[in-house]
Amino acid sequence: MKSELIVSTFQSPRALRLSLLSLLGQERKPDSIAVADDGSGPETANLIKAFASDHGDLNIRHVWHEDQGFRKSVILNKAIATSDADYLIFTDGDCMMSPGFIARHLELAKPGRYCCGSLIRLPEAASSGVTEEDVAQKRVYSRDWLRQSDALDRTTTWLKTAPLPKRVLSGMEIIWPVRRTFSGCNASAFRDAIMAVNGFDETMVWGGGDKEFGIRLRNSGARGRHLRFTAPVVHLHHPRDYRDSAAVRRHREIIRETRSSSKTWTDSGIRQHLTL
Repeated sequence: MKSELIVSTFQSPRALRLSLLSLLGQERKPDSIAVADDGSGPETANLIKAFASDHGDLNIRHVWHEDQGFRKSVILNKAIATSDADYLIFTDGDCMMSPGFIARHLELAKPGRYCCGSLIRLPEAASSGVTEEDVAQKRVYSRDWLRQSDALDRTTTWLKTAPLPKRVLSGMEIIWPVRRTFSGCNASAFRDAIMAVNGFDETMVWGGGDKEFGIRLRNSGARGRHLRFTAPVVHLHHPRDYRDSAAVRRHREIIRETRSSSKTWTDSGIRQHLTL
């Protein structure tokens, strides 16, 4: 089974470099990496080129389109359409993957299932102070560092770094009730299952597009498996100037309709990119 990690990004080269650096400490690396770039400038392109040159074993490709506003769903569909991998793992370029992230997603991969994980949110002050050495030395995943950064704010967050056997944490993931929502910063599925529902709905800009996609996956027969405690990402704080309240309300209506109608297909999806 060939795997690919798809990392979304836009105009955040520092965060993207920290995210890519977290790949170097993975217990298991993906067969390839696609950086799905929603229109960033030359600094991001140069960063990706340099990182790929320095770490040729990672097999990194840069999937880019022109900046025409927030079009994350479109660039994700383009990355999926041009991938030759069997299994796709998704994260965002402002997330640092815990060391077992890739391995855990692949461990639980099976037909008829999608996986969805969790995140640990770093406050603004801690986010601005993260160094490359913090990532290289895996300090950003340690309880002491996260506690000092005011990121261990609840029991469930502490459990994501708890010194417990994986079988115990895995069992807790099964019995602890949580909605199995597809999240673009920490999720995975077989490419064939994604193609069967036509990928992400490109009419949905910021706010809920990944959730709606996950509902269609579930409507198609896939079942979610939550990786709540065994494969977290550490999320860097950033402003959300692109938030559109009217779009969020519209997307909530789409999500409700998708859930109630058992819809599996979007007409505004991935198929239009298959000739690229």
